[in-house]
Amino acid sequence: MTQSWHSNQVNGTSSGSTPDYNNKNIFSFLSRQSRSRSNNPSEAISTVPFQKSMPPPPTSSTVADFTHLRKRRPRSAHYDPNTITLPAKEEVTPQDVNDLYKRIDKLGEGSYATVYKCESKLDGSIVALKEIKLQFQEGLPFTAIREASLLRNLRHANIVSLHDIFYQHHQLTFVFEYMKMDLSKYLEQNVYGLDTIDIKLLLFQLLRGLDFCHRKKILHRDLKPQNLLLDEDGVLKLADFGLARAKSVPSRTYSHEVVTLWYRPPDVLMGSTDYSTSLDMWGVGCIFAEICTGTALFPGSKDSHYPGTKDQLDMIFSIRGIPDEKKWPEVKSLPSYNPEMFPRYRELSFIAVNPMFTKILKTGQELLGMLLQLRPESRVSAASAMLHPYFASFPREIHLLAPSQSIFKLKELRDLRSL
Repeated sequence: MTQSWHSNQVNGTSSGSTPDYNNKNIFSFLSRQSRSRSNNPSEAISTVPFQKSMPPPPTSSTVADFTHLRKRRPRSAHYDPNTITLPAKEEVTPQDVNDLYKRIDKLGEGSYATVYKCESKLDGSIVALKEIKLQFQEGLPFTAIREASLLRNLRHANIVSLHDIFYQHHQLTFVFEYMKMDLSKYLEQNVYGLDTIDIKLLLFQLLRGLDFCHRKKILHRDLKPQNLLLDEDGVLKLADFGLARAKSVPSRTYSHEVVTLWYRPPDVLMGSTDYSTSLDMWGVGCIFAEICTGTALFPGSKDSHYPGTKDQLDMIFSIRGIPDEKKWPEVKSLPSYNPEMFPRYRELSFIAVNPMFTKILKTGQELLGMLLQLRPESRVSAASAMLHPYFASFPREIHLLAPSQSIFKLKELRDLRSL
């Protein structure tokens, strides 16, 4: 099968191959073509005369006199009641992804996908190709379905762009815009954290992209440095929406096996499946702390003396304190809540945890505390976080930018970046 995403909508499956009805239904769901009429007079049409002759006109004795009524203009001056007009059949030649892009380098390989840096043979632009091998016994990976369906409606300067999709060679290929590196690799080059201004610029862009998702009622559910991409200009973009979900109203029950362990909030670690945007905001707090110090704030281990996620909770409670049942009464109903399993930890100041937090000053530490609240309802939202005094040095116009505009459209911020 050699069929591109777009041509698949026209021709279905290619000749000589067995139709894959499940995948076909999925593709038609993910990409819905709009119907429009052509106004081009040169567009070819075919005319087919009726096979049966028209009945003879009635005699004058049977025709009523309607001359007193106003005559209506016909819909088309070229309309012939004795013909049927049919649009000409458009021939679409399937395009092979290998004929359009040249592979330059392998960027990474995961459990179900491989990502390549590629060059377009048409215009020389650089893109990232994400190849997903299809296992026909298991069907199309659900992560690919989610990523494609959600990214269709997420067009924002701080969210990675999905250019095209190809379905051929027993694999699904996503064509993304190319980004220089992810935040994890950038932190490897800055083991003591980032500069003060870079921290502020990256955090604001993360909040801006996430706020756009939350306004669309979409939860990312897998925020971590590996899923945040950077380009040469210092632009940050959210990527990898394979675990993302559209938050329905009223609330639905979701899986608690989401978010990489180090960035998973305590309520989810204790078995909560009824969560909202607060899930992502805890991850923002963990990333904020990591770009300040260069190391993860809660690096729990499964190999410790605590089984399962208990070590991760111990790491969190040792810094943020044991949950206060008076301030967080809902914690008592969580399936894995067991306060007797942990020492009676008290909340520590971030300076006591790591002196590197001094670089974000008191306002930054205050914002970090608002993001890392144990009680999910107490965590600050992305929209409110962008208005925090920590960002008071940014020009006010930053809040008036269109979603498609980068914050570096503002000259004041272009002069600040150092990536």
